[in-house]
Amino acid sequence: MDIDAAIGDSVNKLKEIRMENDEFVDEDDDDNDNDNDFDDSDSDDEDEPITLGFLEKPKNPLNLSRHFFPSKAGGLPAWLDPLNIPAGKSSVCDFCGDPLHFVLQVYAPVVEKESTFHRMLFVFMCPSMTCLLRDQHEQWKRNPERPSRSVKVFRCQLPRINPFYSSECPKYDGSDKPTGTGAALCDWCGTWKGDKLCSSCKQVRYCSEKHQTMSWRAEHNIACQQIKVSLPVCGPNKNGTTSLESCKVGNKHTWPEFEIIEDQSECNKDVSEDNALANSLILRNRSDDTMNSLMDSFQGDEDKRSWAHFQERIAKDPEQVLR
Repeated sequence: MDIDAAIGDSVNKLKEIRMENDEFVDEDDDDNDNDNDFDDSDSDDEDEPITLGFLEKPKNPLNLSRHFFPSKAGGLPAWLDPLNIPAGKSSVCDFCGDPLHFVLQVYAPVVEKESTFHRMLFVFMCPSMTCLLRDQHEQWKRNPERPSRSVKVFRCQLPRINPFYSSECPKYDGSDKPTGTGAALCDWCGTWKGDKLCSSCKQVRYCSEKHQTMSWRAEHNIACQQIKVSLPVCGPNKNGTTSLESCKVGNKHTWPEFEIIEDQSECNKDVSEDNALANSLILRNRSDDTMNSLMDSFQGDEDKRSWAHFQERIAKDPEQVLR
C-alpha cells in the first residue's frame, strides 16, 4: 500500500489509544478538552503558520535511531520508551487479529510541561483493505459499545529526566548513545514484544503465532537446527530484554524507511472559492468536459464539497504526508 495513502487514512483515525509513561490511556477519555486542536477551519489556516511534513530518503539511517527522537515513516518503529511497548489486543487489528504494521511516527514534544518534554506519536495499520473498509463502516456507527479499529495511534511521553536518554540535546557527533535495555522484540517483524519463544531452539522470539508460522515457512525451519548446535549470534537474555547492540530484525518485512522533514507551507495564495473548487476536480493542465456535471453533483453535498476543498489545499504541496 502507498505510504502517503496510508498516512492520509491514518490521520482520520487519530486519537485511538494513548500510551503515557508506563500505561495506556484512551485518548477520548483524557483529551476531551482538546477536541478543538483537530479543527481544520479556514480561520486557523489564515492566522497560524502551517507546518508540513515531507518524506526524504535518510542521508544517515543511524540518525533515525530512537535516541535522536526521529520523525519517520516506514522501517522499524523507534520506540521512545523501549520497555513499555503496546501488547496484547492493542498491537493487533481488531477485525482480523493480525499484528499491525508500522506506518509512521512523529516527534511532537510539549516542552512547557515536564511530563511531556519528550512526546512521540506512533501510527500503525492493518495492511488488509478489507479490514480498513470495515473500520470505515464501523466509524459511521454512533457510539458503538465496543469500537473496532484497523488503524491505531499510540502516544508515548517521557519527562526530561528519564532512564533512557540524556537530559541534554543530541550532539550528532558519534558520542550520542541511549542507556538501558529494551524489551525483546519479535524476530520476524521487529516491532512488537516477542513474548513467544520457539519451542525448539528456545532462542527466537515472536509476537504472535502468525509471525511464528511465517518465519518457520520462510527460513527458521532450517535455521532452527543450526541455532541449536551453535551459540546464538544475538537474542534475548534471561530477563527477556535485548541489548542496545542487538542485531537488526524485521527489515525484510517492513515498508521502505523515510525521514519526515518539516517545512512551512507555501499556500498563501489568493485563489477564489469557485476556482479552488474547480481546480480540485481536474488534473493540472487538463480540462475535462464532465467537470460541469461533477460540479452540479457537488452542490448540496457538504461532505463532497469539503473533500474538494481538502484536495485543493493539498494540491498546493502535493507531496506532503503530514499537515
